[in-house]
Amino acid sequence: MFFDFGAGEFIGLAILAMVLVGPERLPKLASEAAVLVRKIQKLTQSATQELRDNLGPGFENLQPADLNPKTFLKKQLSEALEDSSTSSFSDSAAGPQPRIDPDLL
Repeated sequence: MFFDFGAGEFIGLAILAMVLVGPERLPKLASEAAVLVRKIQKLTQSATQELRDNLGPGFENLQPADLNPKTFLKKQLSEALEDSSTSSFSDSAAGPQPRIDPDLL
């Protein structure tokens, strides 16, 4: 999931850890690593929740991946292309539509 490890890689890392650390210290090291992973997961979850809380209403469905510049740009461009493809050619023949109210001028 995280690094896309398979069973072979996991077994290889376990054997390497046994050789480097030793079988007597391996259980303690494994439990400390598990505690560290849990702390990192809680930290990322709390940071995501704090970000959602601070952004306020309208951002309840915000995903951390949405903050990636590539994802943001791709989303904006696809929405713009979708908007332009839904407009008919008869509307575009009439000319561009004004963006401001002409009565305000």
